[in-house]
Amino acid sequence: MSHGPHASGHHHPPSPPEKRIHLVQGEHVVTSDPNAVLVTLLGSCVAACIRDPVAGVGGMNHFLLPGEDDRADAMRRGVHAMEMLVNGLLTQGARRERLEAKLFGGARMVDGLTDVGSKNGAFAERFLEREGIKYAGGSLGGDQARRIQFWPVSGRVRQLLVERQDDAVFQSERVRVRAPVVAPSDGAVELF
Repeated sequence: MSHGPHASGHHHPPSPPEKRIHLVQGEHVVTSDPNAVLVTLLGSCVAACIRDPVAGVGGMNHFLLPGEDDRADAMRRGVHAMEMLVNGLLTQGARRERLEAKLFGGARMVDGLTDVGSKNGAFAERFLEREGIKYAGGSLGGDQARRIQFWPVSGRVRQLLVERQDDAVFQSERVRVRAPVVAPSDGAVELF
């Protein structure tokens, strides 16, 4: 293949820039845009990154099972967050049997409080198992917040651990408000 202009005189356009889409708690995004990168900041919350590699569509959610509520209500809310994402994928051409998921988050952020993070992670793993969705790994637990970047079409994920000194995340965990978006450090780890 020649790299110059074709006989018709057309040039290949430069590849478009990445479209960063930030998610906060309670949101989910599904896209088949190969230039999209879904970004979120997780403490005890969990993000499921699910895609269908054949259909070329993927998505991410960001949810927290409320620790204070009764268990049935918390489970219902978690199931709702996961089903919204899965159904969003299916409406864009994904097939349930081809879905693969990676899970992130679920850290223990505040000492002395119930470990909602591990409950969130365990819930998400059980959901995938029950729904027959392939679990392709990820990173759950620990005591550090994570910034996750997910390229939903390729399935690539990058995780950046957020240092304890980054108080904004820990404050947000205590008061449950939106965490500010902080510029990523260069301590990036390519996971997949």
